[in-house]
Amino acid sequence: MEQKTKDVLRETDAEAVRLARTLLRSSRHGALAVLDPETGAPLASRVAVASDHDGAPLILVSSLSAHTGGLNADPRCSLLLGEPGKGDPLAHARITLHCHARRIARDDADHGRIEWRFLSRNPKSRLYSGFGDFSFFRLEPESASLNGGFGKAYALAAHDLLASDSAVEQIATAERGAVEHMNNDHSDAIANYAIYFGKAPEPAEWIMTGVDSDGFDLAAGDRILRIFFAEPLQSAQDMHKTLVAMAIEARKALATVGSE
Repeated sequence: MEQKTKDVLRETDAEAVRLARTLLRSSRHGALAVLDPETGAPLASRVAVASDHDGAPLILVSSLSAHTGGLNADPRCSLLLGEPGKGDPLAHARITLHCHARRIARDDADHGRIEWRFLSRNPKSRLYSGFGDFSFFRLEPESASLNGGFGKAYALAAHDLLASDSAVEQIATAERGAVEHMNNDHSDAIANYAIYFGKAPEPAEWIMTGVDSDGFDLAAGDRILRIFFAEPLQSAQDMHKTLVAMAIEARKALATVGSE
């Protein structure tokens, strides 16, 4: 049985890691599974999702929800991410994360940063994020099962999923100012990012919702684009330089296409 299991799984390579991180970064919702504290039975529900700067999923849940009681009683949980898309839903990529949930208290030093990042991705959550019975949880991945489609199964470790470089904290500190600056003053560059790097099929009112050491996220209504940097950032200064360089590259490339 063990040999058969190993045969089913492919060797984790750079392509699998990129797909896993894309699913982590681009998902706006997922299916959260916890253990019911009263019965011990599995309990699954849909939750809104964002990602922390290192890639760990973030959720905002009410203390009145059954899944919150499950997390408080036993922080072990699973999170399924991945859009089913058109046609056979089993033909589309998805990932199941095996996590340990950590509640982010309102007086936690990370609360303000996490709240801004989550609401930037899920602006409709502002309607209830300030209610006293709602709390953020950070779901810290310990391992994951990735299915990239039929015959493409992988087992991933936490280090495959999360950014661990020294720039994570620097980017987290500088992110909000950079995102607000880009959205207020450089909407043309954001549109070019979406078309050139994100391969957006048609023009839309794209905004930037977050930046991390691996890349950045754009949104137009319910549509999400994840754009990775060619190389992970090494500092907050790298963020500015890289965004400028990418804006220049996209503008020149699109101008060339337009002149042909």
